[in-house]
Amino acid sequence: MEKKLLNRIETNSKIMFGKPVIKGTRLTVEIILEKLAYGETENEILKEYPFLKKDDIKAALLYAAKAVSLEETVEI
Repeated sequence: MEKKLLNRIETNSKIMFGKPVIKGTRLTVEIILEKLAYGETENEILKEYPFLKKDDIKAALLYAAKAVSLEETVEI
């Protein structure tokens, strides 16, 4: 399931400056995450972007979780 979700995300230097987007769109993972952070519901996002699927939102969340898990914390 994880691989299937992550396959919905792509990065391409020619699309949105290489930011991760939902495959086949110009909608960035960042925008989806911001909308969720500001309280928009999954249904509101799907209504605003009718080309999206629920799995695209799940993929954005999983992508973000994986990206954060790779960050290294260094104490100063």
